[in-house]
Amino acid sequence: MSQSPNTSHDLVTDNARLAELLERLSTRDRYAVDTEFHRERTYFPQVALLQFADEDGVVLVDPLAVDMRPLAELLEGPGVAVMHAARQDLEVMERICGAVPTTLIDTQLLAGFLGYTTPSLATLIERELGVVLPKADRLTDWMRRPLGAAQLDYAASDVVHLLQLLDILEARAAERGRTEWVAEACEEMRLEPRGPRHPDEAWRRIKEIRHLKGSSLAVAQAVAAWRENRAVELDLTPRFVLSDLAVVSIAGAAPKQLDDFKGLRGVDARSIKPHIAEELLSVVAGAVGNRPSKAPTSNLPEMPNELRPAIPLLSAWVSQLSRDLELETSLLATRSDIEDLLRDTPGARLNSGWRAELVGEPIRRLVGGEATLAFDRRHGLVLEAR
Repeated sequence: MSQSPNTSHDLVTDNARLAELLERLSTRDRYAVDTEFHRERTYFPQVALLQFADEDGVVLVDPLAVDMRPLAELLEGPGVAVMHAARQDLEVMERICGAVPTTLIDTQLLAGFLGYTTPSLATLIERELGVVLPKADRLTDWMRRPLGAAQLDYAASDVVHLLQLLDILEARAAERGRTEWVAEACEEMRLEPRGPRHPDEAWRRIKEIRHLKGSSLAVAQAVAAWRENRAVELDLTPRFVLSDLAVVSIAGAAPKQLDDFKGLRGVDARSIKPHIAEELLSVVAGAVGNRPSKAPTSNLPEMPNELRPAIPLLSAWVSQLSRDLELETSLLATRSDIEDLLRDTPGARLNSGWRAELVGEPIRRLVGGEATLAFDRRHGLVLEAR
């Protein structure tokens, strides 16, 4: 085991050098990329640093000093972007340049096909390469300028070993015949919807709202939607616009005038500006007496009652199958995937590709009476022909 040495890197702080970097990377078949960002108080991620690596070394880019819009041309080019735990980084990229990579390989997803369970980059580097990465300072301020040497070294370490790690993991995935599985999973991540949440669905993220009914629930839904819209407008985390407790308190009290905000739990009436209070009163007035909204109606058939008892059993079988295959369970099939298959949801993940072969078809045989699940003391649940 060796400590990762200080990583040599260049820091780009002007548009001309950024153009040179992007030109260089555009000639590569693949390149490593990562981001550092904050979003503790903001609705959208605030990007503070981008890290790139190829065979020529590591380059850090200061997005506070350069125009990042030209990054889109690189991302939309033929090169493969190699990332780790890329979901939030993709959101960052889409925000700063309006694009995400055309082709993506996520080493965390890739490792999931080799038996790892959502491993950190540090864990993978240590286990696969025998290198200990510098520990991150959870409280470091990436927006501070100038960034310190330790911060830059840490940021560089996130990409310096990534291509080497990819080579090792890809070779093992190929040996197991899982290359296409990895590509499909990475493409699913790349195509996931990103961006602001739909305001009408914002109330579902507030646990206490579940206990409300009738008009109170309708008010809570309306106030939560208002809060979401205002959070996007101000680029603030929704709880900094109005706390969850305040949303529930307002829903329960249904205030009709400014003084009614006084004494409501979670509501600091003194900090609510008059025009905001008036907006809230208008939102409440418009929702009082309404029926609460429900989940979007679906034209899909309901889950057949006779199949409901099979879901826990099938979930247990999938969990065991994932262990047998040394494959992270969520990559193989989730409970929702099983339910989608049983109710014939269009586009269900278990209806196509490698998942259909491993999970979808066996389940179809089981519910069709062609197979049965038995318990074996040595092998656990066994799906066998009937």
